[in-house]
Amino acid sequence: MRSQLGRPSRRWAAIGIASAAVAGLVVSLSGCSSSTTPKAPENTVAQGQWPSYYPSDYGTIVDGAKKEGGELTIYSNTDQENWAPIFRDFQKKYPFVTKISANNLDSDEVFQRQLSESATGNAPADLLATNAVQAWATYNNEPGRVMEYQSPELAKMPDFAQVMPNVYAISMDPVGLAYNAKLLGGEPTSIADLAALVSADPAKFKNKITTRDVSGSFGFTVSKGFVDGNTDAWASLEKILPSARPETSSGTQIEKITSGEYLAGFFISSAVAFPAQDKAQGIFKFVFPKDGTVVLGRGIGITPKAPHANTAKLFIDFLLSEEGQNAVSEGGLTAYRDSVKPAPGRHTYGEIVDQAGESAVIRVPYKITSDADVKAFTDKWNGMLGK
Repeated sequence: MRSQLGRPSRRWAAIGIASAAVAGLVVSLSGCSSSTTPKAPENTVAQGQWPSYYPSDYGTIVDGAKKEGGELTIYSNTDQENWAPIFRDFQKKYPFVTKISANNLDSDEVFQRQLSESATGNAPADLLATNAVQAWATYNNEPGRVMEYQSPELAKMPDFAQVMPNVYAISMDPVGLAYNAKLLGGEPTSIADLAALVSADPAKFKNKITTRDVSGSFGFTVSKGFVDGNTDAWASLEKILPSARPETSSGTQIEKITSGEYLAGFFISSAVAFPAQDKAQGIFKFVFPKDGTVVLGRGIGITPKAPHANTAKLFIDFLLSEEGQNAVSEGGLTAYRDSVKPAPGRHTYGEIVDQAGESAVIRVPYKITSDADVKAFTDKWNGMLGK
């Protein structure tokens, strides 16, 4: 199991990992979109230029990158569609980078593969990128597993941009509440609202609610995060869970909510829900719960012996820059740099705060959860589920 990230604030949750298992591929640099999906505004990228607040010798990193062969290799659990605009715009900025390989792996496999390859002396990865919090916390608990690098963009970012020493957040991605607007018979804006609807008509909602399977890493992370960040969480959950069935992916949850197999679901990934809502023509609705919106940071760090270390540094700095955060948002992830504003096809951390309220945001810290705490939580949760 895993945990996730955060900053000092009202809400913290010490919990487990978020994972996504997808086939290993070299990422296509052309994004895929639907005619019904809002098109993000064009991202203006200054080729070969960097801000005046960067160190005076920053050009030495650029010159070093030019000598590295124009390649970059990333081990991650992030989808092609999310990466596509990021890679496109990074290559606009530094056109000498001609090949970016991003092998999409299971969250655990990101670190297992890096460790096993390092042991053989042949470790091709330059960057590790995943929102598997406990896996990150465990991996980075030993010294020397991530290259030391202080991005010059850090001073321009919110104080939760660095989730662990030398590990930065690409995005801050929320999970939320979704429902079939044609069938539900209400417009819930919180988990408590959904609990009230279920309590009012238990027969209607029996087996008609979906939640994430807490035996899976992502489900455990977001569910435990909500409970740890909301002192009234169990009061709502004990009304909902007897009518709920677990699923192992947000995509499956969304498909079944849209078809009417489920009336509503909660703790669904925004990266999947945002485009689904755009395409659903008013049937599928996605909201940030006002009694607790869990936000997961997607960490990235440079490997200690990165073959293309200077290119990796440029990539980290680009991700945190305004140009990079616009591309992050365009790819379906949630940008969190204050200067990046919501727009059609783009989503931001500020949007979560505006809709759910600052006090509702639950940022999950990169912290290991003990096996005993994992068992206690999953036993209690599964014991409430409908049979």
